[in-house]
Amino acid sequence: MGDYVILTDSCCDMTAQMAEELGVEVLPLSLQMGEATYRNWLDGREIGFRDFYARIRGGETATTSAVSVGDFEERMRPILQGGKDILCVSFSSALSTTYQSAVIAAEELGSAFPERKVLVVDSLCASLGQGLLVYLCAREKEAGRSLEEVRDFAEETKGKVCHWFTVDDLNHLKRGGRISAATALFGTMLAIKPVMHVDDGGHLTAVGKARGRKASLLALVDHMAETAIDPAGQTVFISHGDCEDDARFVAEEVRRRFGVRDIHINFVGPVIGNHSGPGTMALFFIGKTR
Repeated sequence: MGDYVILTDSCCDMTAQMAEELGVEVLPLSLQMGEATYRNWLDGREIGFRDFYARIRGGETATTSAVSVGDFEERMRPILQGGKDILCVSFSSALSTTYQSAVIAAEELGSAFPERKVLVVDSLCASLGQGLLVYLCAREKEAGRSLEEVRDFAEETKGKVCHWFTVDDLNHLKRGGRISAATALFGTMLAIKPVMHVDDGGHLTAVGKARGRKASLLALVDHMAETAIDPAGQTVFISHGDCEDDARFVAEEVRRRFGVRDIHINFVGPVIGNHSGPGTMALFFIGKTR
């Protein structure tokens, strides 16, 4: 069981404590605000989550960077030198080049460590959707599953990790090219909130709209009702763009409607939050289909 390490990147948005308890190693993506570059560590050591969102609300903008091939090699090499294999579960290839970097690093290290294995999975997930997949993989590892068995589990499960989210400010999606300027303008005027998900190819896709914030939050739970497998027995993840009260509201609705006991809440990290903005609310669970 202990002959391999699960490695992921900071777009998993799980807490640093959870990653440590699961024995998961995490590589940070980066963002630049003004003249400074910050790495998106799960514990917020270089830029705190509330500080980041306060600066975005204040009008600052940021650019983000994927994990490089060199970053992966630097973290992977000592693991392989220590006699362990690696299962790397990456941020969706549809949203970042991080997966491609991991694949290149794995190939380059393969010749240096022919006796070791580095398996890379494109999660096709984002934020705590990716975190949920990594969490479930770590549980499989704890249950004694082999490297290949957990890789196969990840490949079989990733298409069932449902991502439902809404945003409070349409202008962040407009800046990222996700919606048109006209849609952002009229949506803002009419208090229309998009209901979005991550599709089978790992892309962000708008699938509906709700009038007003509360309706958009309830729509996330409605989608869970439509597709969730054994909701009461699931671990459910919720991430938020510095709107914890809304996250707790959604959590209570999930508990009330489905009897879910195990719910974990955390911030949408700065790298994803830069594109989705403050007030983002997201719900993640396992469903029959995405």
